[in-house]
Amino acid sequence: MKQLKQLQAQLTSHGLLSDTLTLSSLIAFCSLTHSGDLIHGRQLFDRVAFPNRFMYNTLIRGYSNSDTRMESFVLLRGMMAQGFLPNNFTFPFVLKSIAEKPTFEDSFVLHSMIIKTGFASQVVVMNALLHVYVVSGHVWSARKLFDEIPQKSVVSWNSMIDGYSQMGDCRSAFELFGVMRGLGLEPDEFTLASLLSVCAQSRNLELGRGLHHLIVMNHIDDDLIVNNALVDLYGKCGEPVMAQVCFDRMPVRNVVSWTSLFQGYAKNGLLDLARSCFEQMQERSVVSWNAMMDCYICSDQCHEALLLYERMKISGIVPDEVTLINVLSACSQIGNLVVGKITHECIVQNFTNPSLILLNSIIDMYAKCGHLDVALSLFNMIEKKNVVSWNVMIGALAVHGNALDAIELFRRMTGYGFSPDGITFVGVLSACSHGGLLELGQHYFEAMDVVYNVRHEIEHYACMVDLFGRRGYIGRAIEFIIRMPMKPDVVIWGALLGACRIHGDLRTGLQVMKQLLELEVYSSGLFVLLSNLFYEMQRREDVMKLRKLMNEGGMKKVEGRSLIEIGGKIHEFLVEDFRHESSSNIYFLMDQLTDHLMSLVSFSNSLETLLLTEE
Repeated sequence: MKQLKQLQAQLTSHGLLSDTLTLSSLIAFCSLTHSGDLIHGRQLFDRVAFPNRFMYNTLIRGYSNSDTRMESFVLLRGMMAQGFLPNNFTFPFVLKSIAEKPTFEDSFVLHSMIIKTGFASQVVVMNALLHVYVVSGHVWSARKLFDEIPQKSVVSWNSMIDGYSQMGDCRSAFELFGVMRGLGLEPDEFTLASLLSVCAQSRNLELGRGLHHLIVMNHIDDDLIVNNALVDLYGKCGEPVMAQVCFDRMPVRNVVSWTSLFQGYAKNGLLDLARSCFEQMQERSVVSWNAMMDCYICSDQCHEALLLYERMKISGIVPDEVTLINVLSACSQIGNLVVGKITHECIVQNFTNPSLILLNSIIDMYAKCGHLDVALSLFNMIEKKNVVSWNVMIGALAVHGNALDAIELFRRMTGYGFSPDGITFVGVLSACSHGGLLELGQHYFEAMDVVYNVRHEIEHYACMVDLFGRRGYIGRAIEFIIRMPMKPDVVIWGALLGACRIHGDLRTGLQVMKQLLELEVYSSGLFVLLSNLFYEMQRREDVMKLRKLMNEGGMKKVEGRSLIEIGGKIHEFLVEDFRHESSSNIYFLMDQLTDHLMSLVSFSNSLETLLLTEE
């Protein structure tokens, strides 16, 4: 910057700064070189009474690589207002800028400009526009544009196939790939990576293997991008051994290769191998740390995720938004309000404009940690909410038993023009279930597809079974299950058995278990529910028989956990748990409390006997 100012002073002293060619070169130096200064370049540009098209294009290109990319769109509008028509260099850089955070409105405006200025026949411009439509999620508009491109390049085909891949539309992606090959166009590494990605998303191992064979036959199996996609495919499709084989065969590996491998192990329940793989990495990016944290969170080991987060900070890696979302998610699951608050403070101090995803995560954390008032306050402060924001708050109110508040919030949501989705209705129906609002629950269940065009999923049926069951209408719950268009799952049967337990309906509970055994549906949770039902009906022998049956069948009850926060530290306990450093003192105190309680019970019984004798 100092050298730049000295240069500018010399040009001024020689009267050259008023020269258009010199000024254009100086703006280009400021905007496009590493040693330049984009802000200074903009200041120079703003002083020019009549900037030329080169100056506009230079600044547009500079902004396309900056943190203020959308300024390039503003400059384009100013350029056209001054009467300068864009050229081949203008639109690709503007489109690159808005591709970072595209909106359909911006895409549509630029599309109109491209047509009006006669660049609709330029394949480079159209490919850039196609990419914007794809990353904004408007695949239908992207396909319409793709079909209108007269001379498609491989980049055009790749963008469209990638669009289908991002949407998880495996069939459309492969249909387009077939047309591409039929026209004699050979796929490159980006085509194959997109196809492998959509196979991984849809868990279509057969198609993925066929593609792998094609890759080997065409000798593309030494490409880093393709090999990373293969490791990811086999990991996600339940073939961790094959993922390791592909990894071992790679001539070159990078951070993505290692991350894909340990994620594949974690997804298949091999968390120790995943961690071992993570520790072997010579270089770790923030993405690697985030991925390993996510593996622990998905495996319900949130304490390990938070320990990894602390180690990440010590190693000097700066957390990004994904890191903090992971931390907040872990805090939500284990109720760690202390770390949750610290993370919130970190976000306030370091993020001037946090994303809506991050804000929603903060709200969810406070709600699940029991601070519903704070969650609601933060929710009301968000100016531009999305459906997720409303869903988080409706679900939180439902879980905390604030049924009427949840319903009122849903009405506010629809009143503001937001379209509810399936998750919204899980929250609404759960609220009705917890609040015993049977008629209202039935109304919203029926209105889902009729009024809101939201398809009923099995989660919504489970909510209704729970609602009928809680109100004691077990017969109606059974009729409802019989009329379901899909096969009931463990959650449905669990809701019904839970209702049988609440209302002491042992007969129905036994019938349900008999049917489940005939259907070979074995779940430790369902057996535990029936065991509890037997216990509450004073049928201790049946409890013992059922537990013996569970042991013989190799079924294990998921261990219940108790969490307590003392001095800002979360302590976790399981049944008969001796892992805690103070376990001997804890059990000693428990024994004392038990003896004390037994003495109180004995004293109470003696006192009751004495009073009865005196009467």
